[in-house]
Amino acid sequence: MSGQHKTESGGDPRGLSIFTDLHPATRTELDTMRRLVRYRVGQVVIHEGEESDFVGIVASGILRMQKNLLDGRHPVVGLLVDGDIFGRVFDGASELAIEAATDAEVIAFPRDPFEALLRRSPDLDQVVLLNLLNELDRAREWMVILSNKKVVNRVAGFLLVMCTRFVDVDHLVQNRQSGMEVKIPVSRLDLAHLLGTRPESISRALHELADAGEIEIIAPDRILISDVGALSTKAGEEDILAPATLKGLLAGRTLDRKRAD
Repeated sequence: MSGQHKTESGGDPRGLSIFTDLHPATRTELDTMRRLVRYRVGQVVIHEGEESDFVGIVASGILRMQKNLLDGRHPVVGLLVDGDIFGRVFDGASELAIEAATDAEVIAFPRDPFEALLRRSPDLDQVVLLNLLNELDRAREWMVILSNKKVVNRVAGFLLVMCTRFVDVDHLVQNRQSGMEVKIPVSRLDLAHLLGTRPESISRALHELADAGEIEIIAPDRILISDVGALSTKAGEEDILAPATLKGLLAGRTLDRKRAD
């Protein structure tokens, strides 16, 4: 549901770290045009079919991408987190609706000046291109996760993605002596939509993983992953992109256990 949001300039919001290596002149020009927009949970950021007048970067919080289907369903097809760029640069209307899954802050750049700067700044063009490639990688990850027939395998895959892609986002993942503590950043309903199932099926899958000793349910939105290796096997991690990240995670957990011993 749409609502009012606040806009302000100034400050140095998170999300701008993706611009760290830009040429100083490019960064200065971006700073002069940016504004910070705050959204409350449930507010619409961009409507499906809308030709947005800005390009955005998530500074904090979580945005959800939704697709309106002919049968009336509105499935969540992806999440946007700190540093993610959205808005169809040099293109038309958005094919997805973007809403705030949590309270969120977005760094907004007016489309026309941003596109003009992009045309004459190869360094900025590279940042946008890399973001697009990362988006394609994430889409492939979700396709692999959703290809699992069992909900428990999809949930395992989601938890692994939390441990890799979300590890530096808003302290959603904490490395504990007994495992990796994950804070699920969206509602159970959003997670069910994202994984193509129902909320009660998500609950059953989490309890099945807990009964197997692979996770511990600390709270409805806080999960301790106690056996990353078993979870990766259940998720079919060899098919998930960015295996180097997962191997590093596994190696880190092994090292932590040795130090604890």
